[in-house]
Amino acid sequence: MTDTSKHDERMAQMTVASVFPHYITKVEKKGRTQGELIQVIEWLTGYNEAQLQELLEKKVTFQEFFENCQLNPHAHLITGVICGYRVEEITNPLTQQVRYLDKLVDELAKGRKMEKILRTA
Repeated sequence: MTDTSKHDERMAQMTVASVFPHYITKVEKKGRTQGELIQVIEWLTGYNEAQLQELLEKKVTFQEFFENCQLNPHAHLITGVICGYRVEEITNPLTQQVRYLDKLVDELAKGRKMEKILRTA
């Protein structure tokens, strides 16, 4: 994958609060719930619902969001294509983490079973 510094910088400075409503719309349109979305975000980042809400209210950037999280040790098991990029081949760590989140939201919206999304046995 060819990384561009402009793309990576734009992603780093984007606020989670600006994208979160789109995540909710995407999953609810497909019959999933906001609670399931929060469960997926908690699995990936370690942020519980209250912490997530606080970060949304503070309008943290994706850079701040992922710098301060406890990324799940199984996050590397998230593979596949999202937005035209194979997530396991993304070289910029922050961009890869944002795409991990995008991929999990996509899997949730597509009706994948929660055990598969959360990479459990």
